[in-house]
Amino acid sequence: MESFKDSLDKNRRHSLWYEKLIFSRNIHLFLGIAFCVILPFLIVPGESEFGRVSLLSTFILNGLALLATVSVVRQIASYPGAISYFYIVPVALAAFGIAYLIAYLLGIKIFENAMAVSCLFSILYSFVGSYIGKKYQTAKLAVVPFGRIGEFCTSKDIDWRFLEQADLEDMRVDGIVADLRAEIPDEWQKFLAECAINRIPVYNARQIHESVTGRVHLDHMYENKFGSLLPREDYEFFKRLIDVVAVVLVLPPVLPVMLVTAILIKRDDPGPAFFNQTRMGFKCKPFKVYKFRSMYVNHPGEGFTSEGEDPRITKIGKVIRKYRIDELPQLFNVLKGDMSLIGPRPESLSLAEWYEKDVPFFHYRHIVRPGISGWAQVEQGYAAEIEGMTKKLEYDFYYIKHFSFWLDVLIVVRTIKTMLTGFGAR
Repeated sequence: MESFKDSLDKNRRHSLWYEKLIFSRNIHLFLGIAFCVILPFLIVPGESEFGRVSLLSTFILNGLALLATVSVVRQIASYPGAISYFYIVPVALAAFGIAYLIAYLLGIKIFENAMAVSCLFSILYSFVGSYIGKKYQTAKLAVVPFGRIGEFCTSKDIDWRFLEQADLEDMRVDGIVADLRAEIPDEWQKFLAECAINRIPVYNARQIHESVTGRVHLDHMYENKFGSLLPREDYEFFKRLIDVVAVVLVLPPVLPVMLVTAILIKRDDPGPAFFNQTRMGFKCKPFKVYKFRSMYVNHPGEGFTSEGEDPRITKIGKVIRKYRIDELPQLFNVLKGDMSLIGPRPESLSLAEWYEKDVPFFHYRHIVRPGISGWAQVEQGYAAEIEGMTKKLEYDFYYIKHFSFWLDVLIVVRTIKTMLTGFGAR
């Protein structure tokens, strides 16, 4: 009779030898090099005047570009809601473009036709890999039915298998999910230990909730885990450098747009084209944010933007708000160091004081510089009421916890999509 341990080993998905072979990243890499790097040299006629150095250089550059494409797409797609299909083409074009630029700057002659075909094959290979991964690798997780498990295991992107007894039987899963803060009977604790010993991952339900929703549940803060939400200081310096360089590069083409916008605002309603508002900033220091005026002059109303149709907003104001054009003057806030391109949106002082009274841990979001766009904006859109702000705060905490270059890249891409679609307009 097979032991409990042997039985559990068979319950781990992709543990059989042929499954390990099929889903091995090393095998995928080998096939990718064969199809995307070697094959182009066999089907594309080479330039006869080029020698072995050119052949080897092209081979190495194509290989590095392929690795960069796969790695970057995989990194970006690891964040909640990020669909790899959307990023394959721009990442591949950028990777092979950089490879070509390196060859040009170093004066290395390369097989341009082979590089072009390699880029095309890399895109096709990445699309096929993403399709197969999405179709055949949906996460299957067994759920231990104790505590507040029902609040966290709700995503439709995961195949949840709720257990009735401490036994997987014939079920094959990628891991076990449990509310580790709950009172779990000894029998189930032993079951979780045996699963871990047999390399079946055991996840905290809150951890899974975070990885699927892109939000850090406020329970994380109640557990006094402020230390895990400290942003990386090394990236803070690098991020500040990126902000300054990016603004300097983008201002020349943006300034004409800002000029036209200012003229249209003044024609739509007499008064200043810009307005300043004091908002809560980095380390809770107030600062004046610059924006294009989108409301009528001297129109009575609340001290902050309300949801729904707002009679204070001008005709041109509705357009510039929808496509985020009203935010462009904040590029100067970024240059001053008041803001970053990416970060939690700064709130007005009156709204910040209100939220601090009713939303737990609201104060903590000021540990990083506020941004023109942020994770909460691209995931949720605009929120004003307490319940919406609590959810927005959980998105902000996720951003702080996963503070990184690749998350910022993902937010930039989604922000561009937001500007084109008008999602979350106020």
